[in-house]
Amino acid sequence: MGIYEELVARGLIAQVTDEKEIRDLINSGGARFYIGFDPTADSLHVGHFMALCLMKRLQMAGNKPVVLIGGGTGYIGDPSGRSDLRTMMTPEVIQHNCDCFKKQMERFIEFGEDKAIMVNNADWLLKLNYIDLLRDVGTCFSVNNMLRAECYKNRMEKGLSFLEFNYMIMQSYDFYYLHENYGCNMQFGGDDQWSNMLGGTELIRKKTGQDAYAMTVTLLLNSEGKKMGKTSKGAVWLDPNKTSPFDFYQYWRNVGDSDVLKCIRMLTFLPLEEIEKMDKWEGAELNKAKEILAYELTKLVHGEEEAKKAEESAKALFSGAGTLDMPTVTVTDADLRDGKIDILGLLTVSGLTPSRSDARRAVEQGGVSVNDEKIMDIKKLYSPEELAGDGIVLRRGKKSYKRVKFS
Repeated sequence: MGIYEELVARGLIAQVTDEKEIRDLINSGGARFYIGFDPTADSLHVGHFMALCLMKRLQMAGNKPVVLIGGGTGYIGDPSGRSDLRTMMTPEVIQHNCDCFKKQMERFIEFGEDKAIMVNNADWLLKLNYIDLLRDVGTCFSVNNMLRAECYKNRMEKGLSFLEFNYMIMQSYDFYYLHENYGCNMQFGGDDQWSNMLGGTELIRKKTGQDAYAMTVTLLLNSEGKKMGKTSKGAVWLDPNKTSPFDFYQYWRNVGDSDVLKCIRMLTFLPLEEIEKMDKWEGAELNKAKEILAYELTKLVHGEEEAKKAEESAKALFSGAGTLDMPTVTVTDADLRDGKIDILGLLTVSGLTPSRSDARRAVEQGGVSVNDEKIMDIKKLYSPEELAGDGIVLRRGKKSYKRVKFS
């Protein structure tokens, strides 16, 4: 089985421009491909994780990755999947985010001579002359075709800024530039990028007369049709300072029964033969599959040592044997009122609820416990002495918990 056939078997491929040519290129290790990452935050998140895993698979098969950091397109913002205009970032913030991305990517991709390279489209996009771009590239795009693109259609009713309208041209120009200067012959991305990627292949064909190819991967959704990597508290980050290894492990440990094997197939590097045996698992066996998923992905992102710690902590928590490396939140004097803090304050300070009103509902519905004792009194108070030492284990529902200590 070639790498292309493996991608198909893992359910990763959504759309391709020229299947035979793409299959032959990546199976022979002849793809010089790029994936772009706009630096919209100071950390990659689970939404980027599939792209990183895809790059790793293709590199292992002998293909050459070009990691494109969108220091230039970050000035505009991709309208795909958005219902409003992205917040404009300063050049300093964009550069800081780019630096953070590079550091995290080095855990997945092997950079070096004749290996992967990293480029930043700020190096060419910020130097473009607007009139020259209009004359050289603008003539290759049909406004009628652009307005039919899904990434724009979804925004037309609420309003699409001219700034964002240029994003497709910028992304297409990236592919053209990389094709001419780095020998890129293929672009990969999420299936929400299809219109932008087609723009790039067409630009190359019109400008050079040569073929270039594009392939999108299936965006990972949960059983409710929502993007994976989102929680009630926001994104699941790859930076351990934003999402701890324990919380990262727990996120995957708690995926739905109908999603776990899909995630194992698409995201882990376990052999397909091993995964196919899991297809028959039911009931309690699916919990084992979730533990495998959580461990494998935590190992990929945070290393084997952190994965083992997270696994041990989770097992200890559910067995009642302890909490080991459970994420800890510190309560300070500033959080106290008259020398104490109430249960609603603890839930809010710990991040287990976004507000006191949500905390009140959680308590009143019987979903809150402290050290495995259910709390029903919304006025329950805790003194610094009660939170001293190892503190308390505060739990909301079955899946969210924090150790809370006073300092």
